[in-house]
Amino acid sequence: MATKYGFGKTVNNSFSDAIDHVTRALQQEGFGVLSDIDVAAALKKKLNKDIPPYRILGACNPPLADRAITIEPSIGLLLPCNVVVRQDDAGQVHVEFMDTDAVLKLLDKPEIAALASEVRQRLERVMAAI
Repeated sequence: MATKYGFGKTVNNSFSDAIDHVTRALQQEGFGVLSDIDVAAALKKKLNKDIPPYRILGACNPPLADRAITIEPSIGLLLPCNVVVRQDDAGQVHVEFMDTDAVLKLLDKPEIAALASEVRQRLERVMAAI
């Protein structure tokens, strides 16, 4: 599973187990979850629309975020690293990661490119661990 802006995989876990597994795997790579947006609940509340479970986890590795902000103070517009955990209509659970290499190519700074590559490698290890 890959797009121009992300990568991921289908997992053999329940939705809630996938959330737990990805959160623990992120922690192993130094990431915490700063935000947890329950898109399905928001759409139900605001639009009375039912969709399968869909959550956006805003993952942040503080030392890496600090390095990025030191290099480019406005980079906060591109942070944190979003991780989507979603269930499709067939019941399959997908975990998808923002491709930092693709997103941070918006900046023309070699230091940011190197940092983005390091973050992507960590997120790929998270994906492999779940």
